Amino acid sequence: MPKKKPKKDYRKGTLASVKKETAKPRMAKSHGNNLPRSILLPSPSLATIFAGSSVMQAAVSSSKTKPKIRPKEKLAFNVQAFLDSAGVAREIVEYRRAQKIYAQGEPATSVMYIQSGGVKLSVVNEVGKEAVVGILAPGDFFGEGCLAGQRICMGTATAIIPTAILVIEKDEMLRVLHTEHALSDRFMSYILSRNIRIEEDLIDQLFNSSEKRLARTLLLLARYGKETQPQKMLPKVSQEMLAEMIGTTRQRVNFFMTKFRKLGFIRYNGGLHVHNSLLSVVLHD
Repeated sequence: MPKKKPKKDYRKGTLASVKKETAKPRMAKSHGNNLPRSILLPSPSLATIFAGSSVMQAAVSSSKTKPKIRPKEKLAFNVQAFLDSAGVAREIVEYRRAQKIYAQGEPATSVMYIQSGGVKLSVVNEVGKEAVVGILAPGDFFGEGCLAGQRICMGTATAIIPTAILVIEKDEMLRVLHTEHALSDRFMSYILSRNIRIEEDLIDQLFNSSEKRLARTLLLLARYGKETQPQKMLPKVSQEMLAEMIGTTRQRVNFFMTKFRKLGFIRYNGGLHVHNSLLSVVLHD
C-alpha cells in the first residue's frame, strides 16, 4: 500500500517558515473582484509618510513666521526745500518796497533768509546820519547775530523791492544747525564768504578811490563771480543809496555813472545793466 504523506504541522514549524508563509499576499476569495481599487493598492512607505509630514510642517511654520520689517531709512535733508517752505517755528513774510523788516535797537529773535527780492542793511549814528552797510539778494541770510548772543538789532533792514523772507526763530535755527549738517555746512559757508566780503569792503574803503569803490559795488550788486548766473538787471538802487554805500556824495556818483555809461560798462534799459567789462576799472592802477 502506498505510504501516506504526513500532514504538515505548522505549530512545529520554525519561526522563519512562519514569517515566510505570512509574508505571502493573500487574495480575497469571494469578494476580491468587488473591492474598491484604493484598497487593493499598496500602502505608501514610511519614508513617503514622513516626507509628506515634513512638507506640511514646513508650510505651517512658514505661515506662522512673521515677515521681517525693514527699518525705515531716514530721508536726506533737503536744504532748499527747508528754506523755500514754511513750517514749525518758521514762516514766510512778504514786504512791500521801502518797508522796514526790523529797526535798529529792536530785539533780535530770528534768523532771516531772502527767498526773493532785495534787502538794504543800514546803520544810523547818534546825529541821524545813515550809512548803508550792505545790499542783500535772494539766497542771503541776515539777522544771524542772535545766534551769537546778540540781543538787539545793530542796524535796520529795509526791503528795496517787493521781498519774500523766511523768518526762522532762533531756537529752531539752532536745532536744525545741530541736527542737519547739510544746512549747517551751507550756513557756515555763507558766513565765511560774507566775512571775507567785509574785509574786502574795509580795504576798499581805506585804499581805493571813490570811482573804484563805485565800480566794485556795482559788480557786487550784479553778483559778479558768483556760481549762480549773474543778474541781468540790478534791483532798483538810487544814486543816493550808492553814495551812502561807498561813502561819497551823490554828485560824484552821478559823474562816475555817466562816465561808465559812455564807456559801455553800464546801460539803462528799463533798469540798470552792468557788464563784466566794468571789472577793468577795479583792476586798473
